Amino acid sequence: MLQEILSWLTDPAHWSGPDGIPHRLLEHLGYTVVAALAAIAIGVPLGLFVGHTGRGGLALVGLTNGMRALPTLGLVTFLFLVLGSTQTSTLIALVVLAVPPVLAGTYAGVQDTPRGVVDAAQGMGMTGWQRLWRVEVPNATPLLLGGIRNAVLQLVATTTVAAFVGLGGLGRYVLDGLRVYAYPKVAAGALLVAALAVVLDLLLAGLQRVIVPRGLRLAAVTRRRGGVAREPERVGTDVVAGAVAREGANG
Repeated sequence: MLQEILSWLTDPAHWSGPDGIPHRLLEHLGYTVVAALAAIAIGVPLGLFVGHTGRGGLALVGLTNGMRALPTLGLVTFLFLVLGSTQTSTLIALVVLAVPPVLAGTYAGVQDTPRGVVDAAQGMGMTGWQRLWRVEVPNATPLLLGGIRNAVLQLVATTTVAAFVGLGGLGRYVLDGLRVYAYPKVAAGALLVAALAVVLDLLLAGLQRVIVPRGLRLAAVTRRRGGVAREPERVGTDVVAGAVAREGANG
């Protein structure tokens, strides 16, 4: 079987044309990127608002849990029957399924900001808007980006399922192979999806490492492991002090 899979992947005929691997890969990546950007545009502002104000936290938890419980194929098929457009219905379904991890990561990141740090920012005269963007958002970045990474991985897998309603992408290899019992093609399609997921996750992990300061990464690890509380407080206080210093310099 392994030899047959490698033969299918290395066959030049499978690397050209509308059904070739490059074309299907770009289709799959395009659906994933569009849905991820839409989920970020919805989930991040909503998560920041609820996390900062504390309003609607219980409703948010219930909403995200309910959205996560939706069956992927069932939602895609339902929207396809209602809207009649394969691409539109599928993209809407992908966004619905990608919003919960982004929303939950953003909300948890803001809530994870040490209260002492927020109180210190308020004591230094920062407004609510300044506390959000100069203190809470920097502290929330590790969990926020973690939620985005989770959403992207789910999108890569879910886009594969969307081939059952006529969408393109790498899922076509899995579906078309099952129809004619071409199991090397099915396995090759699954390997391509897995490889795409790994590559995207590594790219996002590298981006997260570049964006998130080392101190905040250590603070997040300390909090998750239940370590010494002084470390995240100190790092967060440094963020407040830096924000106030920048504000004074700009003034």
